[in-house]
Amino acid sequence: MAKAELGFEARRLVRAASSATLCTVADGQPFASLATPAAAGDLTPLLWLSSLSEHTRHLAAEPRCALLFTGAPEGPNPQTAPRVTLTGLAERVPEAELPALKARWLARHPYAALYADFADFALWRVRLGGALLVGGFARASRLRLAELLPEPAALAALAEAEAGILEHVNADHADAVAAIAQGLLGGEAGEWKLVAADCDGCDLALGEDVRRLAWPAPVADADGVRAGLIRAAREARAALALRISEK
Repeated sequence: MAKAELGFEARRLVRAASSATLCTVADGQPFASLATPAAAGDLTPLLWLSSLSEHTRHLAAEPRCALLFTGAPEGPNPQTAPRVTLTGLAERVPEAELPALKARWLARHPYAALYADFADFALWRVRLGGALLVGGFARASRLRLAELLPEPAALAALAEAEAGILEHVNADHADAVAAIAQGLLGGEAGEWKLVAADCDGCDLALGEDVRRLAWPAPVADADGVRAGLIRAAREARAALALRISEK
């Protein structure tokens, strides 16, 4: 598999994960904890951390860290699970960048709105240095940043277009969003919203239930997102019609 395809596979796994294992270091001793990351458009992992947590104190003293994202195994052997290890340096998000990145994190973890404004919490990010993708048993590939990250032109185009995409789709195509959530992603019936879109897929939410739709291949602009949603809506409606016919 080409490195570009491996990078896309790794990004899909990272973006779909609602949790990961965070590895920090204190006085030379490695330490692992549960984290709830969200990926920014450029794949930067975002972490909403409490200053009361041990791992946060570790990062403040030693920013080197790693995140392990794990998918579902193919069978009883856990080693068949796809997984990605991201390494990098953690830092607090500056105030100027906080509103947009906090909104992105909360779109992935809406339940956290209950405590997101507590004084001891702050948004952190991990400046990536590299990645190791294990696509399954005996399928390990080390990825450089150029092989892992999305194309810069696509990032810029979608960063500019995302807000308009969300507004338009939610206002004019709510039925398509609901069909995708129910027909393809296993969601319940309800008023689903498109809450994020990027070059690798999009996030749909109903209250605190957030589900990820991955594109079959990376997209480069708003037209690519539109085509991906049209394709997904068509497939979802066909799946829902089939379920009705089988009852």
